Amino acid sequence: MDDRGTIFVGGGGEGYGSPQFLELNKANRHGLIAGATGTGKTVTLQILAEGFSAAGVPVFVSDIKGDLSGLAAAGSAEAKLHDAFAERAATIGLDLQYSAFPVTFWDLFGEKGHPVRTTIADMGPLLLSRLLDLSEAQEGVLNVAFRVADEQGLALLDLKDLQALLTWTGEQRKELSLRYGNVSTASVGAIQRALLVLENEGGDRLFGEPALEIRDLFRIGEDGGGQINLLAADRLVNSPRLYATFLLWLLSELFEMLPEIGDPDKPRLVFFFDEAHLLFDDAPKALLDKVEQVARLIRSKGVGVYFCTQNPADVPDDVLGQLGNRVQHALRAFTERDRRALNAAAGTYRDNPGLDIAAAISEVGTGEAVTSFLADNGEPGMAERTLIRPPSSRLGPVGEEERDALVAASPFAGRYEAEVDRESAFEILTERAETAKKRAMEAEDAAEEEHDFNAARRYSGPVVGRSGEERKSTRTDSIGTAFAKSFARQLGTQSSRMIVRGLLGGIFRGR
Repeated sequence: MDDRGTIFVGGGGEGYGSPQFLELNKANRHGLIAGATGTGKTVTLQILAEGFSAAGVPVFVSDIKGDLSGLAAAGSAEAKLHDAFAERAATIGLDLQYSAFPVTFWDLFGEKGHPVRTTIADMGPLLLSRLLDLSEAQEGVLNVAFRVADEQGLALLDLKDLQALLTWTGEQRKELSLRYGNVSTASVGAIQRALLVLENEGGDRLFGEPALEIRDLFRIGEDGGGQINLLAADRLVNSPRLYATFLLWLLSELFEMLPEIGDPDKPRLVFFFDEAHLLFDDAPKALLDKVEQVARLIRSKGVGVYFCTQNPADVPDDVLGQLGNRVQHALRAFTERDRRALNAAAGTYRDNPGLDIAAAISEVGTGEAVTSFLADNGEPGMAERTLIRPPSSRLGPVGEEERDALVAASPFAGRYEAEVDRESAFEILTERAETAKKRAMEAEDAAEEEHDFNAARRYSGPVVGRSGEERKSTRTDSIGTAFAKSFARQLGTQSSRMIVRGLLGGIFRGR
């Protein structure tokens, strides 16, 4: 960042355009970093994250390959690429200074950073339906379950809460169907199976407490540098639906939490969504509408969203139209389909009479790009062929020991590591079931006792071959025997019930 409130992205040389700057007061107008694999998208993301952090703007970025952890360490003059970096810096007029940046590591699985959790209730039925790939009917049943949880004060925190609620919903389906519409056991079963798959994939780690406090992402260091929140996503991206749903949830939470501030001098937070096509692949219209809404409205809350993907065509037109700042790395055109995609990408840039944009996009090498940033008046700048500046931080990942030391020294160390399991829907519904079972068994015992007693009282038949005293004694013995049998049955039932309760208690305590 320089004194003009801009981030220097790259410059020119012979055959290149003028120096390119990202205006901080236009950075909340969102952006796009696109290009084929290996063309330099990750480095562009890295230098933008550096620039925002240096300007005191917190950043959230998903680290797909693990390379971006190098932001936490300074580059070095002894590094392999130092000579190439120094040459590039001299060409574009950059005084390259190596430095590290304040990085906080996060990890959904709690292995390479602080655990990140949210609750089932905070995720909501729409995003959960996307995560579980539910049909319209199944999504309707899930909405019913959430409504019932709200009405009955059942906290939905983790997967077992939702599983217990769905079981109860299936048992009460007749009563619920009269009020909310059809609740079928088939739909409940399908949702339960989807939850089981999610649990087996490790998705249950996402749900629980303590939940991530969103404001922890906005930290500014003592030196005024913005915190770079790095989400370890190398494992997470293997579950693309979970990855996309989590990041969309995070965007939605930011949208709900932050007040309107218009266009600030610099963003409150900048959000980088790497492998953005995962957000849009096979997404239902309701979800696409939500993404478009967030992209359109969250900028007035001071949040900039930057999508990183291979091709601009990966992003729906309604969302693409919201992205004012663009860095387009090389696209290769070997087939007719590739050429159409290339021309479509070129068509999204403002024309430059001195530049064949489509040709430039196909010709730029690694570390070069066609760029266009919003000008002071808010208009898109003309497309320029640009040499991207080298990063100040380390190119490539930090070692495991370095990462572990940074996590241990983090201001959030110990805040999220220990999971908390307070009373919620699972415990409440389990207690209700146990109480109902106990009452039913007590009622059954009482009915059997009454039946035996009444049967003994009703018997008045003759006892052949016995005197009156003997008949009287026999009847008395019958009543006594009935009471003895009833008492023995009750004792046996209570003992069995204590054993069952002991077993169930052990099971639930072990969960």
